[in-house]
Amino acid sequence: MTTEVQGLDLGQLTGEYVIDAGHSRVGFVARHAMVTKVRGQFTEFEGKLVIDGDNPANSSGEIVIQAKSIDTRNADRDNHIRSNDFLAMDEFPTISFKTTKIEGGPEEWKVTGDLTVRGVTKPVTFDVTYLGAGQDPWGNTRVGFEGSTVINRKDWGVSWNLAIEAGGVLVSEKVTLEFEFAAVKQ
Repeated sequence: MTTEVQGLDLGQLTGEYVIDAGHSRVGFVARHAMVTKVRGQFTEFEGKLVIDGDNPANSSGEIVIQAKSIDTRNADRDNHIRSNDFLAMDEFPTISFKTTKIEGGPEEWKVTGDLTVRGVTKPVTFDVTYLGAGQDPWGNTRVGFEGSTVINRKDWGVSWNLAIEAGGVLVSEKVTLEFEFAAVKQ
């Protein structure tokens, strides 16, 4: 059975892809002091996708993120997040995600996988949107996806916090993980 989206036969996309980190983003959003949001990203990561356009449930993906590459546009905050209070970067230098199940399509997907942070691995499911595919000026086939999910950081042992005078805590337990990927067919 052939699945078509945006005029493109997904079967044509079958193959291995490498995430183009220079045209992709891996980030997060967390509440700060109960009144605002802090957005951050990781600037060093690599990953691959294996797309089975004829049977998308057989597709897979994985990404490895360098914890040291966190960037929230505040050096003091970044260093704190790298510390044992949060990511324990010296002991756990990477964060990873590997798919275990893909459902839906052709444009909206549920992608479940194992997220490992601080040596703790737990399943999470991302809502993923297929953004399209095409040829770049150098003749490469590119695909695009974006996705997000909300996790409780305490589930991965990231539990540091401070109570604030007005009530509540300094950093929310819920964190939105988000990505936009451009991947190039190999």
